[in-house]
Amino acid sequence: MNNDKPDISWLQDPTIFRVNRLDAHSDHSYYTSDAEAKQGVMQLRQSLNGNWKFSYARNPQSRVKDFYQMDVDCRCWEDIKVPGHIQLQGYGRPQYSNLTYPWDGNSEVNHPPQIPQDYNPVGSYVNYFTVNQELQTGSLYLSFQGVESAFFVWLNGRFIGYSESSFNPAEFALSDAIVKGINKLAVEVYQRSTGSWLEDQDFWRFSGIFRDVYLYTTPPIHIFDLFVKTDLDHTYRNAELKIDLKLQGEKKGNVSAVLCDHLGNEVGRVPESKIQEHMQLRIHCRDVRLWSAEEPYLYLLKLIVRDERGQIIEIVPQQVGFRKFEIKEKQMCLNGKRIVFKGVNRHEFDCRRGRSVTRQDMLWDIKFLKQHNINAVRTSHYPNQSYWYQLCDEYGVYVIDENNLETHGTWQLHNGTVPEYVLPGDKPEWHDSVLDRARSLLERDKNHPSVLIWSCGNESYGGKTIFDVSEYFRKADSSRIVHYEGIFHDRTYNATSDIESRMYARVEEIKDYLENDPEKPYISCEYMHAMGNSCGGFHEYTALEDQYPLYQGGFIWDYIDQFLMTKNRYGKRVLAYGGDFDDRPNDDDFCGDGIVYAERSPSPKVQEIKYLYQNIKLNVCRDGVEVKNQNLFIDTSGYELEYSLNREGQEIMRHRLLVVVPAGKSQFVQLRFSDQLPAGEYTLNAAMKLKQSTRWADRGYPVAFGQFVFQQQATPTATKPSASRTMDVIHGTFNLGVRTDHFSVIFSREKKGLLSLRYHGREFLKQVPMPMFWRALTDNDNGCRFGYQSGLWLQASLFQRCIKTRIVEEKDAVTVVYTYQLPLSNQATVDVSYTVRPEETIDVSVDYYGEQGLPDLPMFGILLRMDADFNQFRYYGKGPEENYSDRNSGARLGIFEKKVVDNVSKYAIPQESGNRTGVRWVNVLDDHGEGLRFEALDQPFELGISPFTAFELQNARHVDELPEIHYTNVTLAARQMGVGGDDSWGAPVHQAYHIDASDHLHFAFKIRAACPDDQ
Repeated sequence: MNNDKPDISWLQDPTIFRVNRLDAHSDHSYYTSDAEAKQGVMQLRQSLNGNWKFSYARNPQSRVKDFYQMDVDCRCWEDIKVPGHIQLQGYGRPQYSNLTYPWDGNSEVNHPPQIPQDYNPVGSYVNYFTVNQELQTGSLYLSFQGVESAFFVWLNGRFIGYSESSFNPAEFALSDAIVKGINKLAVEVYQRSTGSWLEDQDFWRFSGIFRDVYLYTTPPIHIFDLFVKTDLDHTYRNAELKIDLKLQGEKKGNVSAVLCDHLGNEVGRVPESKIQEHMQLRIHCRDVRLWSAEEPYLYLLKLIVRDERGQIIEIVPQQVGFRKFEIKEKQMCLNGKRIVFKGVNRHEFDCRRGRSVTRQDMLWDIKFLKQHNINAVRTSHYPNQSYWYQLCDEYGVYVIDENNLETHGTWQLHNGTVPEYVLPGDKPEWHDSVLDRARSLLERDKNHPSVLIWSCGNESYGGKTIFDVSEYFRKADSSRIVHYEGIFHDRTYNATSDIESRMYARVEEIKDYLENDPEKPYISCEYMHAMGNSCGGFHEYTALEDQYPLYQGGFIWDYIDQFLMTKNRYGKRVLAYGGDFDDRPNDDDFCGDGIVYAERSPSPKVQEIKYLYQNIKLNVCRDGVEVKNQNLFIDTSGYELEYSLNREGQEIMRHRLLVVVPAGKSQFVQLRFSDQLPAGEYTLNAAMKLKQSTRWADRGYPVAFGQFVFQQQATPTATKPSASRTMDVIHGTFNLGVRTDHFSVIFSREKKGLLSLRYHGREFLKQVPMPMFWRALTDNDNGCRFGYQSGLWLQASLFQRCIKTRIVEEKDAVTVVYTYQLPLSNQATVDVSYTVRPEETIDVSVDYYGEQGLPDLPMFGILLRMDADFNQFRYYGKGPEENYSDRNSGARLGIFEKKVVDNVSKYAIPQESGNRTGVRWVNVLDDHGEGLRFEALDQPFELGISPFTAFELQNARHVDELPEIHYTNVTLAARQMGVGGDDSWGAPVHQAYHIDASDHLHFAFKIRAACPDDQ
């Protein structure tokens, strides 16, 4: 639509979404010379990023209406940074909402296309600029890469245009309004528009100019748009490269093309061809190297435009990846091979800048994905910055490129009904706007080999409009397939999606689909809801990859925690979530679903994901390792197989081998060791490590590992009795004491437990150890209301009582047994037995005898509280990161150490964290190496060490609400239930990882003083 008179009524007219906006085109760069192209800096582009003048208004009625006029001087206004969000620079407030539209309950807005009138923040931006000399010879254009959610543009008082769709570029012609010298660019940004109805994504609701803004000009003859198509033959070796061009400007001159490999060697060319407005160039290529995430090989296509005198007018370098993505026999195949997506959903986010992410952020992200075996990303739920796609091309990451469309709040209502106003549905007034978003997506991103799938949008139900979007994708680009999960909810247009895509389907539901004559390949476009302490049971999903050919992976929800950095009332920096800015309505901490913390550091969940996503499986046994190369295209020559043998956690040998296993093949590598190994527990560890540094990791970085644990039995020999110390037993009125020369314990009859434990006169206990049944609820626990079901175990942990004490004195042992009755029933009891021995040790045995009719336990263990001076621990068990019964596939058995304060994972809402499974022993130490050692007796225990109790964590909603550190709390447990992760709003932990209250539960351990030479 072209119009010279702006009208604020456009904001709530769904048929008006672009005025004077240029057509979308490919995101290629262009240069005026070879030298400029090699530098990679476009001289014909001028950035307008930086400080702009700014005025904020709560609603349109209170805005400065004529600020764009030349006689209105805005130089005295406040500054605002561009790119950036208005709400993160001191204006308005951020609001986090998942499903609910942000105005729900605040404004008299009932149905689309109505928008709030009383609260629709307006940002008035002004930039005074002078056009660079290099841009003064040709037509001038203005490009906004992202503005949320609708905006009007004026230059020197003249209306330029209007646009909606926050995540698509909007470009306008400026030549008729530009003047010599200083120009005044005015932009009026509205937070709410009809576009907001189409942007109900699960994210913070911001507004403003949050991506780059720049001016650009073009040469007299200019390649406005290009579309590179790599048409491989049936052998996937030879290709015809087709280059569709659209040119602007003079029609005199010619275009030529040269294709070079990554070394700069020419592999094909197109001679000079006479310029036409629409052109197609073709290059026949033989024995091409294919692009994939495993080997992202890129050729360089150089398009050269010359005028009629033969002078170079323009050079366009375009990276080309030869690959073919298709559905064959119901399977998605890349270059003829069945693909499995090991993916993650990624919001663009930074805890300080919101969705205004930097190139440095994106570089960190792409390296993280590669380092952790993540081969695919879904751009949830909008087109990302162009640079991200370039990185995915170069580093090798598959992309589902998603249209900027989500209308979740128009159809998924609390009562389960689907209202008539669901968007976009079949409503003709919304059709063109939705299709325009899809067109902008495809036209910009079509040349990126990393983009395998176009996605019509997210959670927008069904209808004819979305079907038309899918048909547009197919017609405009036959080299990719189309995705849309919404057909699961509305099968009216089932052909909208080429894939059966679902969200948070349980393992059994996925199996049910795959075992009942499926029509389409299957992916979970969202699974493993990584909210807080989560991702338990992930191995049950990845196991499907080898069981069902039509199961082709999934995308974890999601990549990074969307928490915002702010300051609390005391000036301390804290992470905030929904509601912390007094934003109402909000969805609380539901924005914290990342496998990466908000400040960009890996969470402990990544340990499991990296292992389960690895393409090379190392199946280790007693005498060797099976190297199973599940890569589709590359062998293992780029890696070294490193293996080591550890005894009781201590390394006794390490070697490296070069093992070359072709793609899709397996090889067993025999590893020989001495048959005369001393008795003990051994781990045979194997890892595949980079042989050379890459752009995403240094040489020696491990991409895969495996481990085998075995016992070497001792040869039976006669044991000599050890010299025994003399123990003194002291019978007091209220206490029983046992002591040796350097060791003493006191058992209290009054306080019903172990009151004192001293070595060399130093006290190691701050309170009586007590049975423990509760953990601080995780986000997943809260989501499935586990606290409601099993909250009485919190009561049991706090209010148990000792009903019996038994003392047994023997020659070389004193045993004290306490029986605790739980406030659940008369029959629910726990025995804690302490056996003191002359060796200055205590054997502790803990038994819960089971009781019918009680809900599942969160955990069963014992809590020992020590002084905070014991601020570190070293243990032999599974690690190095926290792990749980349903999330320990990626943990390995070894000796690890950590500061106690660092064992509290950085989940924004305090909750259970820091657990370790399979623990054989742990030393809890102070800075001088003194402390206590706890050794498993009959089976490994689980271990939690924290400065805070489960009750303190349970009561805090933010980390800064936790108390000052006074203690080190050591929890030894027979078992703790898993953490789950199918979803965070109802899915329980898988049954195999529950703790049945009717079972007899037992564990035992030994306490002694930690010695400096403890291993």
